[in-house]
Amino acid sequence: MRHLQTSCLAAAILLATAIAPALAADKPSDAQIAHIAYTAGELDIKAAELALEKSKNDGVRAFANDMVRDHKAVNDKALALVKKLNVTPEDNDTSKSLSKQSAEKQAELAKLSGSAFDKAYVDNEVAYHKSVNDALKNTLIPSANNGELKSLLETGLKIFEGHEQHAEQLASKQH
Repeated sequence: MRHLQTSCLAAAILLATAIAPALAADKPSDAQIAHIAYTAGELDIKAAELALEKSKNDGVRAFANDMVRDHKAVNDKALALVKKLNVTPEDNDTSKSLSKQSAEKQAELAKLSGSAFDKAYVDNEVAYHKSVNDALKNTLIPSANNGELKSLLETGLKIFEGHEQHAEQLASKQH
């Protein structure tokens, strides 16, 4: 069990560190920023859907429902904005890295059940939101050229900071 927890924590740290190095190389374009933000939201929706499938914990399930609702709402706004601006989201190394690491994490989480799953999911959500929020604050928002995109990212950041705090509260109850 100890090895499993260590492995889950290591995977969460790997996922959490995926965004920053990939973004540090070059300033992303608005099309790339849109794709990164959308991808990050979609990946968190998939993780939440897995939690809803596997978890029996009311707190974890409520959190997962919030993730699905909030990330879908932000992604819907992002899709409407890129359509309005006639911008095609552009796949890039960061979004590809996020997708690859998320698939690996999903496979790992899928093997767990009960409280082991709940703890691994919540710990990953803490790490994931810290990483995404850091990328939003330090790279994506400052790099966005379009004012509407920047505003949407800032709104998303406020929502996702709340997610991070909620995940931290849940994590403190899981330990």
